[in-house]
Amino acid sequence: MELSTILRPEAVKVMGSMSSKKRLFQELGEVAASACSLNASVIIDALQDREALGPTGVGHGVALPHARMDGLDKVFGAFVKLETPFDYGSVDRQPVDLIFALFAPQDSGVDHLKALALVSRNLRDSQLCAKLRANDDPSTLHTVLTEMVPSQAA
Repeated sequence: MELSTILRPEAVKVMGSMSSKKRLFQELGEVAASACSLNASVIIDALQDREALGPTGVGHGVALPHARMDGLDKVFGAFVKLETPFDYGSVDRQPVDLIFALFAPQDSGVDHLKALALVSRNLRDSQLCAKLRANDDPSTLHTVLTEMVPSQAA
């Protein structure tokens, strides 16, 4: 599995600032809905339901919200870069500015976990995160995310 199979160019967005996690999920819902032809409110509800189980802010300014949903036939992602980091409630209490959301079919099983592991490994790379933070063009961000050498399994 590679990020290029998960993340479409139209699912990458740069935003100035975010007032809350709820507002971020609304934006992710809109971005994801246009990329997968699902209703944005279904996506937003799925993200909020998952987040209620525990925070998906993984540290170092990165969040990986994710959800399993009916109506999907494969795992896909959406990426948002914020120009102004905000308090996401991350495990390290640091504000978040890089958000990679993953959406998977309800019965995706191991594919969902593989996608989460792939994104997590890649976004733990401080050099990759520095490149993402240095760019504000969605096309460039998509290229940075998808043209890396695939990470080895942990």
